[in-house]
Amino acid sequence: MSDSIYDVTIVGGGPVGMFASFYAGMHELKTQLIEALPQLGGQITALYPEKQIWDVAGKPGVLGQELITDLKKQMSIVKVDQKLGTKVTNVVKDADDWFTITTTQGISRSKTVVIALGNGAFTPRKLALNGVDELSVGKVNYFVKHKDDYANQRVAVLGGGNSAMDMALMLESVADKVYLIHRREEFRGLALTRSQLQASTVQLMTPYLPRTIEEQDNGSITMNLKKMRSDSEATLNVDKVLVNYGFTSNNAALTDWQLDLATDRHQIKVDSKMQTNIPGVYAIGDDNIYPGKTPLIATGFGEAPIAITDLAKKLYPDKRMATHSSSMHFDSK
Repeated sequence: MSDSIYDVTIVGGGPVGMFASFYAGMHELKTQLIEALPQLGGQITALYPEKQIWDVAGKPGVLGQELITDLKKQMSIVKVDQKLGTKVTNVVKDADDWFTITTTQGISRSKTVVIALGNGAFTPRKLALNGVDELSVGKVNYFVKHKDDYANQRVAVLGGGNSAMDMALMLESVADKVYLIHRREEFRGLALTRSQLQASTVQLMTPYLPRTIEEQDNGSITMNLKKMRSDSEATLNVDKVLVNYGFTSNNAALTDWQLDLATDRHQIKVDSKMQTNIPGVYAIGDDNIYPGKTPLIATGFGEAPIAITDLAKKLYPDKRMATHSSSMHFDSK
Protein backbone atom coordinates (compact mmCIF):
# COMPACT_ATOMS: atom_id res chain seq x y z
CA MET A 1 0.00 0.00 0.00
CA SER A 2 1.20 3.47 -0.86
CA ASP A 3 2.17 5.64 2.11
CA SER A 4 0.50 8.58 0.36
CA ILE A 5 -2.86 9.64 1.80
CA TYR A 6 -4.96 11.74 -0.53
CA ASP A 7 -7.42 14.40 0.53
CA VAL A 8 -9.73 13.35 -2.28
CA THR A 9 -9.92 10.53 -4.81
CA ILE A 10 -11.99 11.26 -7.90
CA VAL A 11 -13.19 8.11 -9.64
CA GLY A 12 -13.93 8.79 -13.29
CA GLY A 13 -12.02 10.83 -15.86
CA GLY A 14 -14.85 12.19 -17.98
CA PRO A 15 -15.37 15.95 -18.33
CA VAL A 16 -17.06 16.29 -14.92
CA GLY A 17 -14.35 14.28 -13.13
CA MET A 18 -11.68 16.31 -14.91
CA PHE A 19 -13.20 19.62 -13.79
CA ALA A 20 -13.63 18.32 -10.25
CA SER A 21 -9.94 17.38 -10.09
CA PHE A 22 -8.97 20.86 -11.32
CA TYR A 23 -11.19 22.51 -8.72
CA ALA A 24 -9.71 20.31 -5.98
CA GLY A 25 -6.25 21.34 -7.13
CA MET A 26 -7.30 24.99 -6.94
CA HIS A 27 -7.95 24.44 -3.24
CA GLU A 28 -4.52 22.75 -2.97
CA LEU A 29 -6.08 19.45 -1.93
CA LYS A 30 -3.92 16.37 -2.47
CA THR A 31 -5.85 14.78 -5.31
CA GLN A 32 -5.79 11.64 -7.40
CA LEU A 33 -7.94 11.02 -10.47
CA ILE A 34 -8.54 7.37 -11.40
CA GLU A 35 -9.88 6.44 -14.87
CA ALA A 36 -10.42 2.92 -16.22
CA LEU A 37 -9.87 3.94 -19.85
CA PRO A 38 -6.33 4.66 -21.09
CA GLN A 39 -7.23 8.28 -21.82
CA LEU A 40 -9.23 11.08 -20.25
CA GLY A 41 -12.56 12.23 -21.65
CA GLY A 42 -14.94 9.36 -20.98
CA GLN A 43 -17.71 8.85 -23.53
CA ILE A 44 -16.78 12.02 -25.42
CA THR A 45 -13.30 10.72 -26.29
CA ALA A 46 -14.42 7.13 -26.80
CA LEU A 47 -17.60 7.71 -28.80
CA TYR A 48 -18.03 11.17 -30.32
CA PRO A 49 -14.91 13.34 -30.28
CA GLU A 50 -16.09 15.27 -33.37
CA LYS A 51 -19.65 15.87 -32.18
CA GLN A 52 -20.59 19.40 -31.20
CA ILE A 53 -21.64 19.94 -27.58
CA TRP A 54 -24.05 22.77 -26.85
CA ASP A 55 -24.63 22.74 -23.08
CA VAL A 56 -21.32 24.26 -21.97
CA ALA A 57 -21.59 27.90 -20.93
CA GLY A 58 -19.53 30.30 -23.02
CA LYS A 59 -18.99 27.74 -25.79
CA PRO A 60 -21.34 28.31 -28.76
CA GLY A 61 -21.01 24.72 -29.90
CA VAL A 62 -17.70 23.03 -29.07
CA LEU A 63 -16.33 19.83 -30.58
CA GLY A 64 -16.07 17.08 -28.00
CA GLN A 65 -12.33 16.62 -28.41
CA GLU A 66 -11.74 20.38 -28.18
CA LEU A 67 -13.60 20.44 -24.87
CA ILE A 68 -11.47 17.59 -23.52
CA THR A 69 -8.29 19.31 -24.75
CA ASP A 70 -9.29 22.50 -22.93
CA LEU A 71 -10.05 20.55 -19.75
CA LYS A 72 -6.63 18.89 -19.94
CA LYS A 73 -4.98 22.31 -20.25
CA GLN A 74 -6.98 23.50 -17.26
CA MET A 75 -5.91 20.47 -15.21
CA SER A 76 -2.25 21.07 -16.08
CA ILE A 77 -2.33 24.28 -14.03
CA VAL A 78 -2.70 22.34 -10.77
CA LYS A 79 -1.22 19.24 -9.17
CA VAL A 80 -3.31 16.09 -9.76
CA ASP A 81 -2.03 12.51 -9.75
CA GLN A 82 -3.61 10.96 -12.85
CA LYS A 83 -3.93 7.18 -12.89
CA LEU A 84 -5.21 6.12 -16.32
CA GLY A 85 -5.98 2.61 -17.48
CA THR A 86 -6.73 1.84 -13.84
CA LYS A 87 -10.00 0.33 -12.60
CA VAL A 88 -11.22 0.80 -9.04
CA THR A 89 -12.17 -2.67 -7.78
CA ASN A 90 -13.08 -1.82 -4.19
CA VAL A 91 -13.60 1.09 -1.81
CA VAL A 92 -13.72 0.36 1.92
CA LYS A 93 -14.46 2.82 4.70
CA ASP A 94 -11.96 2.25 7.48
CA ALA A 95 -12.26 2.65 11.25
CA ASP A 96 -10.74 6.14 11.06
CA ASP A 97 -13.50 7.18 8.58
CA TRP A 98 -11.02 7.39 5.73
CA PHE A 99 -11.06 5.06 2.73
CA THR A 100 -8.90 2.31 1.29
CA ILE A 101 -8.99 2.41 -2.53
CA THR A 102 -8.11 -0.85 -4.25
CA THR A 103 -7.39 -0.71 -7.98
CA THR A 104 -5.95 -2.94 -10.69
CA GLN A 105 -2.67 -1.05 -10.24
CA GLY A 106 -2.38 -0.97 -6.46
CA ILE A 107 -3.84 0.35 -3.21
CA SER A 108 -4.00 3.86 -1.77
CA ARG A 109 -5.82 5.69 1.00
CA SER A 110 -8.03 8.74 0.73
CA LYS A 111 -9.88 10.96 3.19
CA THR A 112 -12.80 11.46 0.79
CA VAL A 113 -14.10 9.98 -2.46
CA VAL A 114 -15.92 11.68 -5.34
CA ILE A 115 -17.68 9.32 -7.75
CA ALA A 116 -17.82 10.79 -11.27
CA LEU A 117 -18.42 7.68 -13.34
CA GLY A 118 -21.15 9.14 -15.53
CA ASN A 119 -23.37 6.30 -16.68
CA GLY A 120 -20.64 3.75 -16.15
CA ALA A 121 -19.97 1.14 -18.79
CA PHE A 122 -21.82 1.98 -21.98
CA THR A 123 -23.01 -0.28 -24.79
CA PRO A 124 -24.90 0.94 -27.85
CA ARG A 125 -28.34 -0.50 -28.46
CA LYS A 126 -27.88 -2.72 -31.46
CA LEU A 127 -29.83 -2.70 -34.71
CA ALA A 128 -32.00 -5.80 -34.33
CA LEU A 129 -32.42 -6.92 -37.93
CA ASN A 130 -31.75 -10.32 -39.42
CA GLY A 131 -28.53 -10.37 -41.39
CA VAL A 132 -26.97 -7.30 -39.80
CA ASP A 133 -24.15 -9.40 -38.33
CA GLU A 134 -23.28 -10.73 -41.79
CA LEU A 135 -22.62 -7.28 -43.26
CA SER A 136 -19.06 -6.23 -44.03
CA VAL A 137 -17.11 -4.49 -41.29
CA GLY A 138 -17.81 -0.76 -41.17
CA LYS A 139 -21.14 -0.86 -42.99
CA VAL A 140 -23.17 -0.41 -39.77
CA ASN A 141 -21.72 1.84 -37.07
CA TYR A 142 -22.90 3.16 -33.72
CA PHE A 143 -20.78 6.27 -33.23
CA VAL A 144 -18.60 8.68 -35.20
CA LYS A 145 -14.94 9.03 -34.21
CA HIS A 146 -13.84 10.65 -37.49
CA LYS A 147 -16.47 12.26 -39.66
CA ASP A 148 -14.17 12.12 -42.69
CA ASP A 149 -14.79 8.36 -42.71
CA TYR A 150 -18.20 9.29 -44.13
CA ALA A 151 -16.94 11.71 -46.77
CA ASN A 152 -18.70 11.43 -50.14
CA GLN A 153 -20.88 8.61 -48.79
CA ARG A 154 -24.62 8.15 -48.71
CA VAL A 155 -25.42 7.72 -45.03
CA ALA A 156 -28.60 6.60 -43.26
CA VAL A 157 -28.83 7.73 -39.64
CA LEU A 158 -31.33 5.80 -37.51
CA GLY A 159 -32.76 7.45 -34.40
CA GLY A 160 -34.86 10.36 -33.19
CA GLY A 161 -33.07 11.97 -30.26
CA ASN A 162 -30.59 14.81 -29.91
CA SER A 163 -27.58 12.62 -30.68
CA ALA A 164 -29.11 11.23 -33.88
CA MET A 165 -30.00 14.73 -35.08
CA ASP A 166 -26.54 16.05 -34.16
CA MET A 167 -24.86 13.21 -36.06
CA ALA A 168 -26.97 13.82 -39.15
CA LEU A 169 -26.15 17.55 -39.10
CA MET A 170 -22.47 16.86 -38.44
CA LEU A 171 -22.20 14.54 -41.45
CA GLU A 172 -24.16 16.85 -43.76
CA SER A 173 -21.01 18.85 -44.55
CA VAL A 174 -18.94 15.83 -45.65
CA ALA A 175 -21.39 13.17 -46.85
CA ASP A 176 -22.83 13.01 -50.33
CA LYS A 177 -26.32 12.56 -48.85
CA VAL A 178 -27.68 12.05 -45.34
CA TYR A 179 -31.01 10.41 -44.52
CA LEU A 180 -32.48 10.52 -41.00
CA ILE A 181 -34.94 7.70 -40.31
CA HIS A 182 -37.22 7.79 -37.28
CA ARG A 183 -40.26 5.73 -36.37
CA ARG A 184 -42.20 8.77 -35.16
CA GLU A 185 -43.32 11.92 -36.96
CA GLU A 186 -41.68 14.20 -34.42
CA PHE A 187 -38.06 14.21 -33.27
CA ARG A 188 -37.12 14.41 -29.61
CA GLY A 189 -34.56 16.97 -28.50
CA LEU A 190 -33.74 20.64 -28.45
CA ALA A 191 -36.02 22.96 -30.42
CA LEU A 192 -32.99 24.73 -31.95
CA THR A 193 -31.58 21.43 -33.25
CA ARG A 194 -34.95 20.50 -34.75
CA SER A 195 -35.09 23.87 -36.51
CA GLN A 196 -31.56 23.40 -37.87
CA LEU A 197 -32.55 19.98 -39.10
CA GLN A 198 -35.59 21.34 -40.92
CA ALA A 199 -33.41 23.96 -42.64
CA SER A 200 -30.71 21.44 -43.63
CA THR A 201 -30.32 19.18 -46.66
CA VAL A 202 -30.78 16.10 -44.46
CA GLN A 203 -33.68 14.08 -45.89
CA LEU A 204 -36.13 13.18 -43.13
CA MET A 205 -37.88 9.83 -43.48
CA THR A 206 -40.68 9.61 -40.91
CA PRO A 207 -42.44 7.69 -39.55
CA TYR A 208 -40.47 4.71 -40.86
CA LEU A 209 -38.98 1.66 -39.21
CA PRO A 210 -36.28 -0.52 -40.86
CA ARG A 211 -37.55 -4.04 -41.56
CA THR A 212 -34.77 -5.66 -43.59
CA ILE A 213 -31.15 -4.91 -44.40
CA GLU A 214 -28.95 -6.46 -47.08
CA GLU A 215 -25.53 -5.84 -48.59
CA GLN A 216 -25.43 -5.70 -52.39
CA ASP A 217 -22.69 -7.05 -54.68
CA ASN A 218 -21.32 -3.53 -55.11
CA GLY A 219 -20.96 -3.10 -51.34
CA SER A 220 -23.93 -0.77 -50.90
CA ILE A 221 -26.62 -1.39 -48.28
CA THR A 222 -30.30 -1.74 -49.11
CA MET A 223 -32.90 -1.31 -46.41
CA ASN A 224 -36.60 -1.96 -46.62
CA LEU A 225 -38.55 0.53 -44.51
CA LYS A 226 -42.08 0.07 -43.17
CA LYS A 227 -44.21 3.16 -42.66
CA MET A 228 -45.76 3.08 -39.20
CA ARG A 229 -49.53 2.53 -38.99
CA SER A 230 -49.62 1.98 -42.73
CA ASP A 231 -49.12 -0.70 -45.35
CA SER A 232 -46.73 1.56 -47.26
CA GLU A 233 -43.07 0.61 -47.64
CA ALA A 234 -39.95 2.32 -48.97
CA THR A 235 -36.57 1.11 -50.15
CA LEU A 236 -33.37 2.99 -49.44
CA ASN A 237 -29.90 2.28 -50.80
CA VAL A 238 -26.91 3.81 -48.99
CA ASP A 239 -23.20 3.24 -48.42
CA LYS A 240 -23.22 3.24 -44.61
CA VAL A 241 -25.71 3.05 -41.77
CA LEU A 242 -25.22 4.93 -38.50
CA VAL A 243 -27.39 3.70 -35.63
CA ASN A 244 -28.20 5.92 -32.67
CA TYR A 245 -30.84 4.17 -30.61
CA GLY A 246 -29.14 5.21 -27.39
CA PHE A 247 -26.92 3.31 -25.00
CA THR A 248 -27.48 0.84 -22.22
CA SER A 249 -25.29 1.73 -19.30
CA ASN A 250 -24.62 0.55 -15.79
CA ASN A 251 -22.35 1.11 -12.86
CA ALA A 252 -22.10 -2.55 -12.00
CA ALA A 253 -18.57 -1.96 -10.70
CA LEU A 254 -20.05 -0.06 -7.76
CA THR A 255 -21.79 -3.21 -6.54
CA ASP A 256 -18.39 -4.79 -5.93
CA TRP A 257 -17.34 -1.97 -3.61
CA GLN A 258 -17.85 -2.40 0.11
CA LEU A 259 -20.01 0.71 0.27
CA ASP A 260 -23.75 0.46 0.83
CA LEU A 261 -24.73 3.41 -1.35
CA ALA A 262 -28.39 4.47 -1.44
CA THR A 263 -29.70 4.43 -5.02
CA ASP A 264 -32.79 5.30 -6.99
CA ARG A 265 -33.24 3.59 -10.37
CA HIS A 266 -29.57 2.62 -10.31
CA GLN A 267 -28.45 6.22 -9.71
CA ILE A 268 -26.73 7.34 -6.52
CA LYS A 269 -28.84 9.48 -4.18
CA VAL A 270 -27.15 12.69 -3.03
CA ASP A 271 -28.10 15.70 -0.94
CA SER A 272 -27.73 19.39 -1.84
CA LYS A 273 -23.95 19.16 -1.21
CA MET A 274 -23.64 16.12 -3.52
CA GLN A 275 -22.87 13.89 -0.55
CA THR A 276 -24.19 10.33 -0.55
CA ASN A 277 -25.63 8.53 2.45
CA ILE A 278 -22.04 7.65 3.41
CA PRO A 279 -20.16 10.59 4.95
CA GLY A 280 -17.09 11.41 2.92
CA VAL A 281 -18.43 9.93 -0.31
CA TYR A 282 -19.82 12.27 -2.97
CA ALA A 283 -21.33 11.65 -6.42
CA ILE A 284 -21.42 14.13 -9.29
CA GLY A 285 -22.47 14.00 -12.93
CA ASP A 286 -24.86 11.64 -14.64
CA ASP A 287 -24.64 8.88 -12.03
CA ASN A 288 -26.28 10.90 -9.23
CA ILE A 289 -29.93 11.73 -8.62
CA TYR A 290 -31.78 14.40 -6.63
CA PRO A 291 -35.03 16.36 -7.10
CA GLY A 292 -34.87 18.53 -10.21
CA LYS A 293 -31.75 16.84 -11.64
CA THR A 294 -31.07 17.66 -15.30
CA PRO A 295 -28.52 15.27 -16.85
CA LEU A 296 -26.27 17.71 -18.71
CA ILE A 297 -22.51 18.26 -18.76
CA ALA A 298 -23.21 21.79 -17.58
CA THR A 299 -25.04 20.43 -14.55
CA GLY A 300 -22.09 18.21 -13.65
CA PHE A 301 -19.73 21.17 -14.01
CA GLY A 302 -21.84 22.97 -11.39
CA GLU A 303 -22.00 19.97 -9.05
CA ALA A 304 -18.20 19.54 -8.98
CA PRO A 305 -17.43 22.80 -7.07
CA ILE A 306 -20.30 22.11 -4.67
CA ALA A 307 -18.88 18.71 -3.73
CA ILE A 308 -15.24 19.82 -3.59
CA THR A 309 -16.01 22.93 -1.52
CA ASP A 310 -18.06 20.93 0.98
CA LEU A 311 -15.46 18.20 1.48
CA ALA A 312 -12.64 20.76 1.68
CA LYS A 313 -14.42 22.67 4.44
CA LYS A 314 -14.99 19.47 6.37
CA LEU A 315 -11.37 18.37 5.98
CA TYR A 316 -9.92 21.77 6.86
CA PRO A 317 -12.55 23.72 8.84
CA ASP A 318 -10.03 26.34 9.93
CA LYS A 319 -8.70 27.00 6.45
CA ARG A 320 -10.17 29.92 4.56
CA MET A 321 -11.59 28.66 1.27
CA ALA A 322 -11.95 30.94 -1.75
CA THR A 323 -15.34 30.22 -3.26
CA HIS A 324 -15.55 32.96 -5.90
CA SER A 325 -13.46 32.79 -9.07
CA SER A 326 -12.46 36.42 -8.63
CA SER A 327 -10.86 35.62 -5.26
CA MET A 328 -8.76 32.72 -6.56
CA HIS A 329 -5.21 33.64 -7.52
CA PHE A 330 -2.69 31.36 -9.19
CA ASP A 331 -0.08 31.42 -11.91
CA SER A 332 -1.57 29.79 -15.03
CA LYS A 333 1.88 29.68 -16.65
